[in-house]
Amino acid sequence: MTILSQIESKIVSLPDAVGLVSKWKADGQKVVFTNGCFDVLHYGHVCYLAEAKELGDKLVLGLNSDASVRRLKGETRPINGQKERGTLLAALSFIDTIVIFDEDTPEKLIKSIKPDFLVKGGDYTFETIVGADFVSSYGGTVRTIPLVENFSTTNILKRL
Repeated sequence: MTILSQIESKIVSLPDAVGLVSKWKADGQKVVFTNGCFDVLHYGHVCYLAEAKELGDKLVLGLNSDASVRRLKGETRPINGQKERGTLLAALSFIDTIVIFDEDTPEKLIKSIKPDFLVKGGDYTFETIVGADFVSSYGGTVRTIPLVENFSTTNILKRL
């Protein structure tokens, strides 16, 4: 197996992710879930994702599909396709698995995975985090992580 195929093997279907999470939880590991478009991967993303991983043992990332990004961000997005975005993210050693989803929100993923921690950036509040009520209902923890100032895809694209 090549290094690239090992990296790409971290991108799995939702049923496969549910199986992985079940195994991890049976082994007593804590599962962290976050999601996003991650259209132009930057320093702020890496800091955010690394800090999310520190909350538990395994990090599951829900990645918006190209169609989902287009609906959320407009016809000129994404800049990078889902295969490329997924592969770049999977290359980060602290991301354990990635699920690409086509819906506008990760609600289905969250309800299927039932993470111990649900994490979003500091620009969200508990009330605006999809799945926060659900995760709290079974004793899971919802956290926000402060954003790294001056790093956002929007600002990068404006500078270009």
